[in-house]
Amino acid sequence: MTEWSIQDIARLAGTTSRTLRYYGEVGLLEPSRVGRNGYRYYDQDSLVRLQRILLLRELGLGLPAIADVLRGGDQDTVTALRTHLELLEQERQRIDRQIRSVRTTLRKTERGEQLMAEEVLDGFDHTQYEQEVTERWGRDAYEKGDRWWRSLSDADKKAFMEQQAGIARDFGAAFQAGRPVDGDEVQDITRRQVEWLSITMTVTKAYVENLGEMYVADPRFRANYDGPGGEGTAEFVRDAMKVYAQRHLSD
Repeated sequence: MTEWSIQDIARLAGTTSRTLRYYGEVGLLEPSRVGRNGYRYYDQDSLVRLQRILLLRELGLGLPAIADVLRGGDQDTVTALRTHLELLEQERQRIDRQIRSVRTTLRKTERGEQLMAEEVLDGFDHTQYEQEVTERWGRDAYEKGDRWWRSLSDADKKAFMEQQAGIARDFGAAFQAGRPVDGDEVQDITRRQVEWLSITMTVTKAYVENLGEMYVADPRFRANYDGPGGEGTAEFVRDAMKVYAQRHLSD
């Protein structure tokens, strides 16, 4: 039977041994065997289970929700994986729509062309994040944001998304130019980002730092920054947000 050490699994999954041990502590991912030296080893079934955990994390589920899914689906792993695959394909289609939308907005803005609300907002159905926002920041946060979004006219919604597109574009240009994340230019862009976020959220140090981490870890957010030739921009934004949060925000 083939087994992999915890170090091998962590390296292949792009995570840490500490995270895998924590998954074991909370009952998500027990090692298939613990050696006499205390080292943890994982077999093929463990690999499949870890893949499911990572997929569910990318889909925005918290660890308690993941535990519920795993408890309900362990008897039929193939069916569960097919469901995950279908969700990922749906998410890829939505991200592709968002990318096309942002590219269209950027191109037309640069050319001074008339924008259409249908193009600007394609792929940005905020209601799909209801469960995720509620789990992360509470029901009040979702309802406040939902009321605010529904109160906007099409023109206001377009302006809101154009503002974010401009910020993302400036982050990308600063990254390509090799600007330091703690420099005045990048921190001014970050200030605009935080002010944009504060329109719908009460921003704190922890919120901004955690959101920066999500920009890197969550492919939905990463797609808004990393484009062709721009790989690494999401990490650049995350680091800039961390600097800004530590300098200007409190919990």
